Amino acid sequence: MTAKPVIVTTGLRKTYNDNGIPVDAVRGIDFTLGEGEFTAIIGPSGSGKTTFLNLIAGLDTPTEGEVELSGRLISRMSGRELSSYRRDNIGFIFQAYNLFPVLTVEENIEYIMLLQGIHKKERHERVMIILKQVELADYAGRLPSKLSGGQQQRVAVARAMVSRPALIIADEPTANLDSKTSGDLLDMMRKLNEGTGMTFLFSTHDETVMKRARKIVTLRDGMLDPEEAGQIQ
Repeated sequence: MTAKPVIVTTGLRKTYNDNGIPVDAVRGIDFTLGEGEFTAIIGPSGSGKTTFLNLIAGLDTPTEGEVELSGRLISRMSGRELSSYRRDNIGFIFQAYNLFPVLTVEENIEYIMLLQGIHKKERHERVMIILKQVELADYAGRLPSKLSGGQQQRVAVARAMVSRPALIIADEPTANLDSKTSGDLLDMMRKLNEGTGMTFLFSTHDETVMKRARKIVTLRDGMLDPEEAGQIQ
């Protein structure tokens, strides 16, 4: 049975102007990401990974082509409509964690739900459930400065997932972690993926991520490299 598409890009292209010289960062990519996938995008520096993720996330506007997220053309949205749709449908995990230093773990995780207008009682219940899943149930009242790097990234994972978005985008999520912490984090994320059916898309150079991905997509010079794409079960 074919998984329902979460992301579909068609003829996706992004051209930047570098002192009057056009630079093609993404060059006509057709790509589909199915529901529940755990996929890693890899490629050398300058291959277009970050630009491609930014286009998928609606953080950048394509020069040509379309991006469809959960059946909606986000490449045609702008302003408040795009911001709200992205907030409700995409969870982000960054390499630098991007936690609010003055907020507790619980406050960091509930922040998106607060913007969505979810009632306090439900926010608290969801936070405690996800904290248990990421093995930080006793850390709800701590500030990020009192956590290790691995623990902070687990909080970031919990924050990305707690509002139940259609897609989790993780941009180099293990870049600031040692190999054991990275492995533990990825094992936890894959377990959450299997348990919840949420869709994960990684951008990475890390073999720890590649080994745990179910699908690998290679970008070279702004284009998909089908000969080097592979499957890992």
